[in-house]
Amino acid sequence: MLHLLPLGAISLRQDPVMSFFATAEHEKERLQYFASPEGRDDLYQYNQKERRTVLEVLEDFPSVQMPFEWLVQLVPPLKKRAFSISSSPLAHPDQVHLTVDVVSWTTPFKRKRRGLCSTWLASLSPEQRIYIPVWFHKGLLPPPPPSLPLILVGPGTGCAPFRGFVEERAAQSLSCSIAPVILFFGCRNEENDFLYRDFWLSHSQNDGVLSEAKGGGFYAAFSRDQPQKVYVQHKMQEQSQRIWNLLREGAAIYVAGSSTKMPSDVMLAFEEIMSKESEAPRESAARWLRSLEKAGKYHVEAWS
Repeated sequence: MLHLLPLGAISLRQDPVMSFFATAEHEKERLQYFASPEGRDDLYQYNQKERRTVLEVLEDFPSVQMPFEWLVQLVPPLKKRAFSISSSPLAHPDQVHLTVDVVSWTTPFKRKRRGLCSTWLASLSPEQRIYIPVWFHKGLLPPPPPSLPLILVGPGTGCAPFRGFVEERAAQSLSCSIAPVILFFGCRNEENDFLYRDFWLSHSQNDGVLSEAKGGGFYAAFSRDQPQKVYVQHKMQEQSQRIWNLLREGAAIYVAGSSTKMPSDVMLAFEEIMSKESEAPRESAARWLRSLEKAGKYHVEAWS
């Protein structure tokens, strides 16, 4: 796991002290209202929900002439950004690769917003030499030994750590035997969102790490390319027997991606598969999954 400290604008925490530096009476009254108990909901709508930056707030209240030393005290510190490393040290001993999606959204007031760190990273040119404060932290997905069969589920940028896993297995295969790896990837559109397409396809062919010849497999779900949405859990159901066979061989499960519904949906899919293939009640399958978690063979790394 790599932590990165971005540079640039940040959201301003409103404070009643701003009103003391406002020279326009209507702006002073507005800021005092925001700082009052009665204005709490409006402050939330204006600032937190809209994610306004320091610059945007000062542009909305141009009469606020705040000394720099006061401004620095009101601005909260930047939050660190954590990214899963998407490369193998065996394949790239002097490099660290990251998979970053440019964050964008529309606010309740229909303003287009883009993520600070991801937008800045995307703006950089490969020719630029930029020094960024970074540090490493042990992640939630322990590197598996080459003899351990793997079931990987990584929709969207959740595939990032598994790119490193596959690179590592490919390098290990040159000197020792490796266990099978199957990967379930998902995105909205094959044309626009298929991250590392050539990489996955190359390793799923010609006796690659993800090839069926090696006992592996690569299965992609494109949720918006057909009228009915298809997600990774649907592809897992299609490969129910293969998943069950690997689990019986002692496979470990790794899940990475969005922390909204995906992790729970994937766990339910595993429950259904284990119940169906073992002809056991769902309660028994759920207990087995919990036992895998306790044994360190069911790992989840999720983010919002």
